[in-house]
Amino acid sequence: MAGDTGANPLFLGWVKEWWDTAREHNTKGAPTYKKAYNSLKACPLTFQHPSELQVLNGFGPTISQRLTDRLKQYCEENGLPMPKHPKRKRTLELESALAAAGAAQDEQPSPPKRARTARPYVPKLNSGAYALLMALSELGPKEFMDKTTLIAKAQPYSEHSFTVPTMANKSYTAWDSIKTLEDKELVYIRGRPSKRFSLTDDGWEVVNRMKEAQNLVDGVGGSANTSRNSIASGSGTSNPNRSENVNPNRQDSGVKRESRYTPLDLKPFVSTTATPDRPLQPKPHTANSEYSIIIDSDDEDPKYDEEDRKPIIRETTNRDYIDLVADGDSVPDESSLPHFTPIRLAPGSFTVELVLDTREVQAKNNRDHIQEELSKLGVRPIMRSLELGDVLWIAKCKQPGWLNRLGAEGDEVVLDYIVERKRLDDLIGSIKDGRFREQKYRLKRSGMKNVVYIIENFNIDMDIRRQYQDAMDTAMASIQVVNGYFLKKTDTIAESIRYLAAVTYMLKEIYESKPLFVIPTQVLTAKNYLPLVKHLREKEPSRGYYISYPAFASLVSKSEMMTLKDVFIKMLMCIRRLSGEKAIEIQKVWKTPFQLVKAFEACGSDENGKKKQKVLVMSMLSHLVDRRSVDKGLSERIADVWGFL
Repeated sequence: MAGDTGANPLFLGWVKEWWDTAREHNTKGAPTYKKAYNSLKACPLTFQHPSELQVLNGFGPTISQRLTDRLKQYCEENGLPMPKHPKRKRTLELESALAAAGAAQDEQPSPPKRARTARPYVPKLNSGAYALLMALSELGPKEFMDKTTLIAKAQPYSEHSFTVPTMANKSYTAWDSIKTLEDKELVYIRGRPSKRFSLTDDGWEVVNRMKEAQNLVDGVGGSANTSRNSIASGSGTSNPNRSENVNPNRQDSGVKRESRYTPLDLKPFVSTTATPDRPLQPKPHTANSEYSIIIDSDDEDPKYDEEDRKPIIRETTNRDYIDLVADGDSVPDESSLPHFTPIRLAPGSFTVELVLDTREVQAKNNRDHIQEELSKLGVRPIMRSLELGDVLWIAKCKQPGWLNRLGAEGDEVVLDYIVERKRLDDLIGSIKDGRFREQKYRLKRSGMKNVVYIIENFNIDMDIRRQYQDAMDTAMASIQVVNGYFLKKTDTIAESIRYLAAVTYMLKEIYESKPLFVIPTQVLTAKNYLPLVKHLREKEPSRGYYISYPAFASLVSKSEMMTLKDVFIKMLMCIRRLSGEKAIEIQKVWKTPFQLVKAFEACGSDENGKKKQKVLVMSMLSHLVDRRSVDKGLSERIADVWGFL
C-alpha cells in the first residue's frame, strides 16, 4: 500500500489489494478491479467518501459499498471520525471538476508519435504462404503453374494440408493463403476459369529474403546442423515434449531444411539417419557380431513391396484370436509362474511397423487422411481394427511363418508402446459416459509398459468448454499423476500425425538393432499374464519380453476374456463418482455381485434397514483414507443401485 501514489492513496491501496487477490484466484472480478484501479490512480481529485468514487469509470455501487465498509473499519481501528455521506451537490461539483480537468488535458498538445517503419512481409516458416512461395520459386521468370501442380509442389513445405481443413469443424486450408499473397501483390494470377500462378517481382524479393535468412541460420549452425538429430527433443520452457515441424527436404530450392521430431520422453535417443525421405534401416551385422542373423534375409516376403520394402496396407480382424489364450488358474505366488525358453528374434530379422486403428479418422467424409499423411512422412501404417488403443507398434518378421514354427502365432510381435488419441470433444464425451475410466482400466490390464495419451485441441463451444474445463483438467492430471501415463498435447491433427511419425522412427532406431525375446503363447493364460510380465521386468529389467499380436489381441479382448471380477468392477464403475480404485476395494469386500446384493438384503427393508443400506459401503471401507475411500453421498448412490431402497 505504501507504493501506491495518487490523490487518494488509501482507497487506491485497498482497490489494488482486491485486484491482486482476484488475479491470484483467477476470478472474473479481476478486470473490473483493474479498471477501477487505473481510473482512480489517474484522477487528480481528492475524495472524502467512497460513494463519491462512482463518478469515475470502473466504480459502481458494489465497489463503493465495499470501500465504505473498509473505511469504517479503518476509522474505528485508528480512532478517526467517519466521513459523512456526500450530498447531491457535492457529486455535481466533482463531476464538473472532472470535466474541467479533462478539457484542460485535451488542450495540451500531445507529443508527436514516432513514425513506424513498415516491416517487410515474410511468411511464417512452414505456413501455407511460405509453401506457396517456395513452390513458385521453382519456376522460371515467365513461367506459370496451375493449381493442381502448385498444391502438389507446395505440400512438402507446409505443415498444414492444402486440401483438408486444419480443424475438423473449420473450412480453412493452407490454400487460403493464396488470397493473402494476391492481396500483397506477391503472386500474379492469370486466366479464367483455369487459373495459373506465377511470382511477381515483389514475390521474388520475398523469396530471396527467405533464402538469405535460412542461409544465415545454416551458416551460424555450421556443422552442428549436419549432425543434428532428426528426432530431437522439443522446445518450450520446461517441457521437452512438443512436436516440431516435419517436412521432407526439398532440392533445387536454395533452402536447406531437415525434419525434426519429438519422441516420447522415455529415454535418451540419438539418431542421425532417420528422415521421412529415408526411413531407418536395420544396422548390418557380420558373422562375428554379438547377435547373428537366424533368419535368412535373402528370402523375399510377399507382403512387402519390391521397391521400398514397406508393408502393404491391409485389413485384418481379431475374431480368430479371441479364444487363443485360455483363462487359466489364479497365480497365488511367483512359484506358480510358468518356466519357459523365450523365442529369440535376431536383429535384422524384423521391421518395426505402426498399426493404426481403422476407426481413427480425420472426419466422416475423409477416412483416409491420417494414413495418407503418415505415408507422406515415410511411415506406411498397417490398418486394422484394434481391440485396445488407437495406435500401437509391432515387430513384423521378414520371413512368414517363423513364429509359428517356434511356438507363437502370426508374424507380428507387439512392442511396449500404445497410444490413445482423444480430441477435446471426444474427451468430454468419454468422461460423461464413463468410457474414459473404462479405457484407462483396460490399458492397465494390457501390461503395456509405455502408454501415451494424445490430447488433441478442438474448437468447441465456449460455454461447453467452461462447463467441462475442470473435468478435463482433472482427467489430464489423473492420466499423468494417478496412472503414470505419458500425456502429449497437440494443437492440430497434423501435429499428432507428425508426433506418431517421430515415435515410429524412434522405435525403429531402438528395436531394429537388438534382439527381441518373445514369450511362447502356450505358457500364457489370462490369469498369469500380468504377474508373469511383472516378474520378468523385476528380474531382468534390462531385457524386454514381448508377446505375439494374436496373443495380445486375445488378452485385451473387451468381453471374451473378462473374468467375473472384471465384469463386477466395470458394473460398479458405471455409478457416477465411483472410480476404478474404489471399485476394486469394494470387490475385495464383496467378491461377486451376488454377495453385494445379499449384504444389502441382510440390512432389512424397514426404515432402520434402509438407513443401514445407505451407509453399508461407507462403513465397510471406513479404514481407507485416500482416494479409495467412499463418502456418505457415494455410499447412498451405491445403495440406490444395488440395494432395496
